[in-house]
Amino acid sequence: QVQLVESGGGLLQAGGSLTLSCAASGRTFESYHVAWFRQAPGKEREFVATSNWRGGDPEYADSVKGRFAISRDNAKRMVWLQMNRLKPEDTAVYYCAARIGAVKTNEYNYDFWGQGTQVTVSA
Repeated sequence: QVQLVESGGGLLQAGGSLTLSCAASGRTFESYHVAWFRQAPGKEREFVATSNWRGGDPEYADSVKGRFAISRDNAKRMVWLQMNRLKPEDTAVYYCAARIGAVKTNEYNYDFWGQGTQVTVSA
């Protein structure tokens, strides 16, 4: 199993940048694909970004493509989400999630979740 803890959320103005971190524990972290999801108030949770277990083949939601970047360091058991040119519509609780198997963008394919970190972007 793997345990995930997100950090790095905060309050900032539109146009700013923020990096979220996801710290993983578990001896086989490199076996897991990790993705970022987010859930805005009153909305369903949605896919944001993912990559394979090596950190390659990144995929992004259209709404964040060109602004967000996912990266990971298996030796440090860390995954990051660099968010640039933030918009008010990026306001949400951001979650990292992990799974073994093929890379997926559907939340129902992920078995392990962190507790989430709040990102609030003001206009």
